Amino acid sequence: MAEDSNGRMVTPDAISLILANPCPDASSDLPEIIVQVVDLKPAGSKYMFSASDGKLKVKALLQSSLSSEVISGKIQNLGLVRILDYTLNDIPSKNEKYLIVSKCEAVAPALAEEYSVVKVEKQEPGVKKSEASSILLKPKTEFVSKSAAQIVHEQHGNMAPSARMAMTRRIHPLASLNPYQGNWTIKVRVTGKGNMRSYKNARGEGCVFNVELTDEDGTQIQATMFNEAARKFFDHFQLGKVYHISRGTLKVANKQFRTVQNDYEMTLNENSVVEEAQSEATFIPETKFNFVPIDELGPYVSGRELVDVIGVVQSVSPIISIRRKSNNEMIPKREITIADSTKKSVVVTLWGDLATNTGQELLDKASESPVVAIKSLKVGDFQGVSLSALSKSVVAVNPDTPEAQNLRTWYDSEGRDTSLAPVGSGLSPSIKSGGQSMYSDRVSLGYILSNPSLGEGKAEFFSVKACINYIKPDQTMWYRACKTCNKKVVTQGIDSGYWCEGCQKNEQECSLRYIMVVKVTDSTGEAFISLFNDEAEKIMGCSADELDELKSQEDGFQTKLKEAMWVPHIFRVSVGIHEYNNERRQRITVKSVASIDFAAESKFMLEDLLKLKIGVSK
Repeated sequence: MAEDSNGRMVTPDAISLILANPCPDASSDLPEIIVQVVDLKPAGSKYMFSASDGKLKVKALLQSSLSSEVISGKIQNLGLVRILDYTLNDIPSKNEKYLIVSKCEAVAPALAEEYSVVKVEKQEPGVKKSEASSILLKPKTEFVSKSAAQIVHEQHGNMAPSARMAMTRRIHPLASLNPYQGNWTIKVRVTGKGNMRSYKNARGEGCVFNVELTDEDGTQIQATMFNEAARKFFDHFQLGKVYHISRGTLKVANKQFRTVQNDYEMTLNENSVVEEAQSEATFIPETKFNFVPIDELGPYVSGRELVDVIGVVQSVSPIISIRRKSNNEMIPKREITIADSTKKSVVVTLWGDLATNTGQELLDKASESPVVAIKSLKVGDFQGVSLSALSKSVVAVNPDTPEAQNLRTWYDSEGRDTSLAPVGSGLSPSIKSGGQSMYSDRVSLGYILSNPSLGEGKAEFFSVKACINYIKPDQTMWYRACKTCNKKVVTQGIDSGYWCEGCQKNEQECSLRYIMVVKVTDSTGEAFISLFNDEAEKIMGCSADELDELKSQEDGFQTKLKEAMWVPHIFRVSVGIHEYNNERRQRITVKSVASIDFAAESKFMLEDLLKLKIGVSK
């Protein structure tokens, strides 16, 4: 047998053991199975390899939860691993078997060579026996090789039906599921349940709803039901309860619509089996986070994919109540600002109980700058990039995790005294970052104006380099806003203050916030664009209150407007369609604005020239 320097060895006939028991029962004790890792290579977020016992090989896949073991160097090519949990799946289209390894541990680093065993009846000339490992090496093997599929077919044929059925009865972890798998049963808690929705398309009308399922390892998957299945299971699935589910199908998840971190999504039909686990011990799923650094939030803006973040709390706002438009209900709201080691900060809006309970806890601890980890946040475009909690969001204050400890160490050693810029205003101009930046989707004004259908149905986002060439001086440049929630207030009368509908209160003072239209131009055309407060302040160089004071000084006011013109900026804009006097028009709204970074701009222009295949001398 093949041994490493510490005497650990490959299990004889390990692959045959796996083929004989493709779905081991979770309650049974597995024999020790140690195999050699051969041809290890990445496959997306997972790693593929061939599991070898020296006689047979089978293609294998390490689940994404084990990728860190490969990255850290614990699992190596030609090394040995002990398989602790697995499922052997058929791939009918390829007539192959795939070993899905959901749990294993490295037992030895890479051996000097691939391990192989040769079966011989007697010593023959030309056959060498390795004294160190007792491995027989010869040019040709004398046994008839069989594929994994052939062997498992023969073994299954010799089994009684009851034995074959017993082999398939087990609880599968969600991490082990894939579209090529046959029978499986999962035990999960319903951690999210959507509303029943109606749809209409070319194939007809129907209804659909989905649930988010979490197993005891914290792995999540989204399950969707249509029509008869939706009507059958909608009342059956109850939030927070635990179920056994089987006879579902899996497919690769559409990243545009998924709400959990999983490569696959599940579909249940009317023949699927969903049974509540009433007589068994239930469980509280472990909350697993997949953190996105704050400076990498750009690509998620206005998308459906939810994100997890971790940061140090910089500030916590007082709680306010907002009237919900859908049902006119008042809902508590609180904003917190967090930052991480990327030296960027972002505003997170908490709603409901999170704003009332967790928000108050954060307010009480604000002076200590606690670390907070938040799961399932929606990324919006307010102030460039912002985050908003949902009903299913989970907030952990000062969690005992390596990420939290590393963040605390960074903040205490240098972060506390570091300038932390809002990620919305710092959309990186780096082209290499791959994120949504002020240099992504660069178009000219002419491109937008010549495509009147842009923004039809859904707003589209672009970056434009342009100068302001006209600001109408007698336009309404601002509105009176509540100092608490920034919503428009109504004048109650002379010396009667201002009424805020959002906060449902009367205040004696208000602030002015920009809402203005300017004309911009580039080499291809000119267009009117809308500016809101934060972007207008950057361009005007002063607040709306300060500009209002200058209005009494005619020269000062006009001078301030002229200073804002003919200065090049890069605008991140949204293009949408709105109707005015029964006429459909494009509306261009600025989401963020940045001054020209001439080094980055030069690099962008050079790359643009190279795309046009114009020779550029070095």
